[in-house]
Amino acid sequence: MALFAVVPATAFAEAAPQPAMGDAFSWVFLLGFAAIFYFMLWRPQAKRQKEHKNLIEGLAKNDEVVTAGGMLGKVTKVTEEFAVIEVADGVQFPVQKVAVTAVLPKGTIKEVKA
Repeated sequence: MALFAVVPATAFAEAAPQPAMGDAFSWVFLLGFAAIFYFMLWRPQAKRQKEHKNLIEGLAKNDEVVTAGGMLGKVTKVTEEFAVIEVADGVQFPVQKVAVTAVLPKGTIKEVKA
């Protein structure tokens, strides 16, 4: 009695070598993901940091500014790390220069107080 094994045709297809296209697609996908990460996350953040650095370096006396805490005032003195801000007549306080988030157009304080 002879025993013959019946082997399905799909068993031979699974053993066939895979084409290299899968590896190329993986690299393209990885490079595409890196490009998206660069253009949507890293580059805009670096641009914001550069703009904020220029803003801090350009602080001068009589600039009207807003701090990170939302305080609105006029710069009366600038040192290397701190700026003294006047928020009302005779009310001044020092803040770190990095806490300044925006320099406002001249006259903004008068508009807000009115």
